[in-house]
Amino acid sequence: MRPRRTPLTPTKAAVAAVVTAVLVALGATACAGGGAPTATAPVGRAPAPIGSAAVRAFPVSGLPDYQLGGPYAPPAGVTIVERDSTAHPAAGTYSICYVNGFQTQPDETDAWLSDHPDAVLRDDDGEPVSDPGWPDEVLLDTTTAAKRAEVVGVLRRDVARCADRGFDAVEYDNLDSWTRSGKRLTRADNLALASALVRLGHEHGLAVGQKNTPQLGTSGRTATGFDFVVAEECVQYQECGAYTAAYGDRVLDVEYADTLDRSWSSVCAMRDRPPMTILRDRDLVTPDDDAYVFEHC
Repeated sequence: MRPRRTPLTPTKAAVAAVVTAVLVALGATACAGGGAPTATAPVGRAPAPIGSAAVRAFPVSGLPDYQLGGPYAPPAGVTIVERDSTAHPAAGTYSICYVNGFQTQPDETDAWLSDHPDAVLRDDDGEPVSDPGWPDEVLLDTTTAAKRAEVVGVLRRDVARCADRGFDAVEYDNLDSWTRSGKRLTRADNLALASALVRLGHEHGLAVGQKNTPQLGTSGRTATGFDFVVAEECVQYQECGAYTAAYGDRVLDVEYADTLDRSWSSVCAMRDRPPMTILRDRDLVTPDDDAYVFEHC
C-alpha cells in the first residue's frame, strides 16, 4: 500500500495514445450491476446513477487526506479521506476504501498461496512472482478469465466490507502490475480484471478509482468504467495532464515530501496541477509520529 512509480515518458505517452484509440474504436465499455448503497451520501452530493446501482459520485472539489498508514481524526477542513479496507471510514467525509486489487497484501500472501494458489502468478519454475520493489507482495494472475474470476471472488469480501462499513468509493491498487511481471502479464488482461472489479464496486454502490497508470490515457475511463483517479506524484513526474484529460477535476493527487523537487508553494501556484493535490510523508504515518507531513494548497 505504498507508492509505485511508472513515469510516463514521451514515448510511453505516444504508445498510450495509440492504445487508447484502439480501445475506443473497439467500443470497450464498462457495465455496472445492481446493488444498493449502505451509507448516506455527503450533504450536497447527489448519488450518480450508474447502471442500476446508486453510486455516490466522487466530488469535483474538496480537501483530501491519504491515511493508508493508519486512521486518525482528519485535519480541519478535510472532506475526502482514503483509508485501508480494514479500517472504518472517517465520519462526515467522502470516504475511499483501499483494496490491493492486483497483488497480495503482505499479511495475506500466505493465505493466497495456500487457499488460492492458481490465482497467484508463477515464473517458469512454478515459483510465485513477487513485486521487485515489494518482495512480500506477489502478483495476482490475470492471464485467463477463470483466474480473473477467482481473484474477483476473493476480493468480493473486501469490497462488501467497504460498502457495509459505509465507504463511498473503492480504489484498487497496482493496476500496472503487468509492467513488473517480466512480460508474464499483459495490459489487456489487467484491464479485463479492472473492468470486472469496477463492476464489483458498482454492484455495491461504490464509485471506483483508477490507481496511477497514466499510460492508459483516457482508456482507463472508457475501457473499464473507472469514475475517478488516485494519482501519486503526478506533479513530480509531470503526469497530471494524462489524468485530468480523462477525469477532469476528479483527480486526487498525493505528492511525497522526500522526493518532491520543488517548494510546496510553487506546486500550489501551478495552474495545471489537479485542484485536489496534497503533500504527505512517504510512510503515511499518523500525526503522533515525528515524520508526519500533511500540507495542502
